[in-house]
Amino acid sequence: MKTRLIGGLAALVLAIMGTTLLVLYVGAADSRAQEGLTPTEVLVVSERIPAGTPVEELRNLVKSEALVKSAVAPLALATLDGQENRITAVDLLPGEQLLAERLVAPEDFAPGTVPVPDGFEEVTVLLAPERMLGSRVTAGDYVGVYVSGALEEDAPNIERLPDEMIGFKQHTNLILQNVLITAVQQAAPETEDSAGAEGVSMPNGSAFVTLALKDLDAGRVIFGAEFGSIWFTKESDTSEEADPPVITIPEVVR
Repeated sequence: MKTRLIGGLAALVLAIMGTTLLVLYVGAADSRAQEGLTPTEVLVVSERIPAGTPVEELRNLVKSEALVKSAVAPLALATLDGQENRITAVDLLPGEQLLAERLVAPEDFAPGTVPVPDGFEEVTVLLAPERMLGSRVTAGDYVGVYVSGALEEDAPNIERLPDEMIGFKQHTNLILQNVLITAVQQAAPETEDSAGAEGVSMPNGSAFVTLALKDLDAGRVIFGAEFGSIWFTKESDTSEEADPPVITIPEVVR
């Protein structure tokens, strides 16, 4: 009898503790959700602004808007205070948020480039037009980076790969999001004179695209360029930041 009573009391205590923890978790989740919806003032471009425009001329070309916190881009400015004597590094389009990294000192202004954020380094890849939105990417854009490749059957540590990749050689994976393009340089196609008899000319519109990355991410992009193929997707302030699975044949035909 006493044993059953103690067991019942223990079960009751555990039930109360479980309910309490659940309530606390739900409350914390609600708080996080509400925090993401908190209105935040940012400067938004109201009309096209050419690269090289002084900050002093921006005050009539931008407006303050309240956006939910989760939609505010990193380094978005809420005011032009402290940005005196700077100019725009790239063309700014209506509707985009004004980012601190797109304002530079006049002596640092190089048309067609944007500054590298602190703590980042640059890496350049050569891409054909179809791999970079038909050559429509420009300095200052943010892109997602996909890498496609094929596995060898005897690849080392193959058993450590995600389950969805086992048994399928070909795969595509989103490796990075919100990657800043700092420069785009058109690559001149080879001519018959410059290419050897067995040479292959680059497609018209190919370009050297330079990205700002942390060192580990730079290594991932370099590996993708060396042993696979790279594709960009154009991202905007409202692009979804999800964690899609590795794409293999079953995901394509599903």
